Amino acid sequence: MNLKFNVQLASNYTNNSQIARILTENWVKENSYCPNCGEIKIHNYPNNQPVADFFCAVCKEDFELKSKTGKLGKKIVDGAYSTMIQRITLDGNPNFFFLTYSKNDLKVNNFLIIPKHFFQPEIIEERKPLSPTARRAGWIGCNIDLEKIPNLGRIFLVKNSVITNKNDVLENWHKTISLRKKSIDAKGWTLDVLKCLDQIKTADFTLDDVYKFEQVLRLKYPENNFIKDKIRQQLQVLRDMNIIEFTTRGKYRKLLK
Repeated sequence: MNLKFNVQLASNYTNNSQIARILTENWVKENSYCPNCGEIKIHNYPNNQPVADFFCAVCKEDFELKSKTGKLGKKIVDGAYSTMIQRITLDGNPNFFFLTYSKNDLKVNNFLIIPKHFFQPEIIEERKPLSPTARRAGWIGCNIDLEKIPNLGRIFLVKNSVITNKNDVLENWHKTISLRKKSIDAKGWTLDVLKCLDQIKTADFTLDDVYKFEQVLRLKYPENNFIKDKIRQQLQVLRDMNIIEFTTRGKYRKLLK
C-alpha cells in the first residue's frame, strides 16, 4: 500500500475539489482491498452513481468514500439529513470509507471503514437549515458523529500513517458482521453496551464495572425495567461474537486487536 497520491493524474485540473476527488478516488481504487472478503481490488462505479462509489466484484459489498484534509476529527460532513436517515434503514446502504490526508505532501494519514451495520439514526446529526439567501435555501445537511460509533465500528486500514495488518482488518470486520441480521432495536442494545465497554480503559473488567452504566442505559431505555438483565444478555451476545471472553465468574476480558 503506497500512501502517496499519484499527483500526475490531476495535473490538468485547477479546481481544488476536482483535484481532491480525483486523487482520493484513484488512491482508494489502487490501494484498498475489500475488508469483507479480502479481494485485493475494489472497483469504481460510474460517476454520479446514487448508491455508492466503489464495489467488490467478488462479494458485492458497496462502499462510499468521504475524504478531507487534516485531522479526522469527531464529525464527518455528509449530505442531506432526510436522505441519510432514510438510507441507513435500508439493506442497500453502503459501507463508508473515510480518508484523511495531508495537503502539504499529499499523503494519506488515516483510512478507515465503518461497516454499514454500525449506522443508526442517533449518529446522524442534523445541521441548521441554509439561510433564506442561500442558493439552496432551507436545505438541511447532516454530520456523522464518529464519537457515537463504538471503537469496533471504526476499522482502520491506515492509522496515523501506519498501515494495519490486513488479517487484523478482516478479523475485526467479521467480528461484528452478525449485527446485520439484527433489528435496529436489538442491534442498538449491543452497540450501546459496546460503547460502555469502550469507556472501561482496561482489557479486564467485571460485571460491576458494566453495571455502573445502568443509569445511562436507563435514560435511553426508560420503559425497560430490567437493565441489569439486559446488560448480562448483551455480554453473552458479545462473547458469542468473540469480542469478549468470560475469565471467571463475573469477570471478563476484551479480545483486542
